[in-house]
Amino acid sequence: MAARKGIMSYMELLALKSAKIAKLLQRSPHDDLSLQLRDIPADPESMELVGRFCHGFEINLSTENVVRVACVAQYLGMTESHCPNNLINMALLFFEHHIIPSWNNSIKALKSAENVLQQAVQLGLVDYCVESIISKANARRKLFDINWKSEDLTTLSLRLYVPIIQAMVQRNVPQEYVVANLCQYAKTWVFSNDRVGDDTPNFKRNSQREMVEALVKLLPNQRGIVPCKFLFEMLQFAVALDANAECKNGLETRIGKQLDQASVNDLLIPSQGYAKDEKYDTECVRRILKNFYCNYTGPDPCGLNSVAELIDEFLAEISADIDLKIGTFIALADMSVAASTGTQRPSDGLYRAIDIYLDKHRHLTESERDDLCRVLDCNKLSDEACEHAARNERLPVRVVVQVLFISQLKLREAIPKEVQGPESRLLKLEEEEEDRKNEEEVRAEIEKMGSKVSELERECHVMRREIERGSVRRQKTSMWKEMKRKLGCMTSMHDCNCHVKKKKVHPR
Repeated sequence: MAARKGIMSYMELLALKSAKIAKLLQRSPHDDLSLQLRDIPADPESMELVGRFCHGFEINLSTENVVRVACVAQYLGMTESHCPNNLINMALLFFEHHIIPSWNNSIKALKSAENVLQQAVQLGLVDYCVESIISKANARRKLFDINWKSEDLTTLSLRLYVPIIQAMVQRNVPQEYVVANLCQYAKTWVFSNDRVGDDTPNFKRNSQREMVEALVKLLPNQRGIVPCKFLFEMLQFAVALDANAECKNGLETRIGKQLDQASVNDLLIPSQGYAKDEKYDTECVRRILKNFYCNYTGPDPCGLNSVAELIDEFLAEISADIDLKIGTFIALADMSVAASTGTQRPSDGLYRAIDIYLDKHRHLTESERDDLCRVLDCNKLSDEACEHAARNERLPVRVVVQVLFISQLKLREAIPKEVQGPESRLLKLEEEEEDRKNEEEVRAEIEKMGSKVSELERECHVMRREIERGSVRRQKTSMWKEMKRKLGCMTSMHDCNCHVKKKKVHPR
């Protein structure tokens, strides 16, 4: 009975400051009002401050408690119309003079409103904080500098952070400021965590997935504003977390617009799931490449060449994967070749990738090796690559012969250029006349070379069958040397003539 009387006296004391409690007491003076105040937005600290205020004691408002106190005061109806110098007015005056003018205090106040967010929004306190932050974001670039020691937006929860960034975009805060902060937020809450694996708890996966999907929606679509490396990092997490299709497609599209700014390490996206045979997600890379080609509008082929070189490097990196299918390799190589059509970009990078693939996939049939090498344009190989290819026993015979023949043609064309002196004009005329005479001879040599290639291929098949029957021992001279001997190419590349007649070199 005494306890009930004490509660009533406390409620009567609160009623002097609270319009809500005064009405409840007037309507039900003998009921336990605590049951009717179950939804009060208060924590123990805030209620203690409200109690002290009602007892006439001085209270200490702070950046961390003013929003919660204001929400409780608003709920209880502690307004000036009910009692002069009431709590809601005191809290709002403190908020106006100590929170709004300060970037740090605005962020701290927002963080403290996490548990009373709905009431804080209705009271307008969240909007005031956001307006304060936006006005200062436009004025002070270093607020987004990761090295600047200050309260940062990245300390906010996602449900507070997203509406602030959305408001910044609507208020035309410079995009580079917004992107810089989005990158910081992702590094703090996504990239700083361990890589997602099968042992990652579901609640953590769900939280990270929600965060990645929300951040991607906030990223601008313009080319070059968001760093390419950051987009690839986001994509890797989106794939690992099984984010929705809109999120992953959005990242692939953004990357495709600026793929010429990427590095080969960016493309090494690990495959996910037990059903994936290949080590890297090549299908994702192919989709990104298609996006790039569909959106490329550059005035010159520099961007295309950069991406073609990037594909060659990527192929060289993934070629050692024993599970990489030959069809996948050829499809990516075709994209590299298509991007280089009409340019003089060397094929050395693609040749290196093919050589690695042949070395790591010794089980390929002759037909498969031929199919693999069809993407290689031997005419665009450098002298060093030609020299390596001519001695490469992993290549099909057809390719080696083609490389040798091209090398001879290059040598034949290079010799006249070394002739200099006062008789150069006469030499030029003589060379032109000799060229005309040799056209038929060259054609004849090409036909002769073709018949020799056919003969060599037949001999290779015969030798292979004999080896399989175990009737032929390894000879000191390899098949390749025998092939070169029959072509008349037993000397070095520069001395090899392959029966192609050299131009006469006249003395000075």
